[in-house]
Amino acid sequence: MRSFLLLLVIFSIDSKYRINVGTLKISEKAKQYVNEVLSSNRLSYGPFLKKFEKNFAKIHGCQFGVTSNSGTSSLQVALQTLKELENWSDGDEVIVPSVTFVATSNIVLHNNMKPVFVDVEPDFFGINPHLIEEKITTKTRAIVVVHLFGQSADMDPILNLAKKYNLKVIEDSCETMFVTYKGRSVGSMGDIGCFSTYVAHLLVTGVGGLAITNTPIYAVKMRSLINHGRDNIYISIDDSDVSDSQLSEIIDKRFSFVGLGHSFRITEMEGALGVAQLEDCNDMISKRQANASCLVEGLMPLDSHLHLPKIRCGCQHAFMMFPIVLRKEDKVRLVNFLERRGIETRDMLPLINQPIYRKLFNIKQGDYPIADWINKSGFYVGCHQDLTKDDLDYIIDVFFEYFGEQEISQVTRSHKKNIVLARI
Repeated sequence: MRSFLLLLVIFSIDSKYRINVGTLKISEKAKQYVNEVLSSNRLSYGPFLKKFEKNFAKIHGCQFGVTSNSGTSSLQVALQTLKELENWSDGDEVIVPSVTFVATSNIVLHNNMKPVFVDVEPDFFGINPHLIEEKITTKTRAIVVVHLFGQSADMDPILNLAKKYNLKVIEDSCETMFVTYKGRSVGSMGDIGCFSTYVAHLLVTGVGGLAITNTPIYAVKMRSLINHGRDNIYISIDDSDVSDSQLSEIIDKRFSFVGLGHSFRITEMEGALGVAQLEDCNDMISKRQANASCLVEGLMPLDSHLHLPKIRCGCQHAFMMFPIVLRKEDKVRLVNFLERRGIETRDMLPLINQPIYRKLFNIKQGDYPIADWINKSGFYVGCHQDLTKDDLDYIIDVFFEYFGEQEISQVTRSHKKNIVLARI
């Protein structure tokens, strides 16, 4: 009888719901800008990319912005820039958090350096600053701080350690834009900040990344590395609008390559999409924050089961996603329950349990206990700007259904009616 009722509940779920972790709607303004690019017959680095770099960097409190084809590429050239300009050696060490997207540590390996993992905070999921110092050695050169899920890591103690040990700081802010830590913008507090505009991120250009800095020599070096290591005297076809003597030097050095770089460029179309979305970024962030508040309030009665996202004191949260960690159980059953009901989920960026990292670094269960807990029990759902109130209510209802707590909740939402009827 109980199994029969459960089947009735499943088949009574409204099948219209499909709630993705990300969203994209191309605005009329974005279409206009892209059409301007197409009408110009120019796709190479030009006015839209320049404007995108300038405006994005300014919003985040930096002088210089350098676009690339991904956040990973921006991280790659940021670390390569520091390694080459600071004369670091192969095998030198870079501290990274134990919970992050695999690209954060892959770029360390691709630069022939060694990632050293540090466990994360249980409340905010950023790298735990109190555990960093014990991992610093005479070979440590940098800390890659990751601003996860839309919120800054705890930067003040990290920056103090960096100053004490003469370390460089790269901010991997691929998931976090337009928010601050104690009044300072993410990406502006370290030496270089890196962002992503990939699909399902906060600002979406399809492919794309940016690196920002206040150090001119870093900006020049990163732009060169993104362009095959080209001498920066020649960046775009606009550079021909100069004096005769300058033009002669540009012509002479147009195919002069001063470093071992990469082909990490993007087109003016991505720049056009980025410029348009920057103009609407405040509204986008406000809606995400409001949606996250709604989910926190609605799910709070399940606090004994769910560790819900918290906002660090003095910080803002962009909520690229809505991270949740089950307090006492494995996530597998719940995420499958959610997915079957049209609510898309993603793991909370597991790293130290990945097969390649277990193999390369002999990582064992228990070495990073908070990361182990997150890997076992953590996932995220969407809270993006295009979710409706009905979408948010539906997410909350499905969580209550899973934990069997409808009996203690007042049934006020229309799509709970089918569930109640199935139990009669």
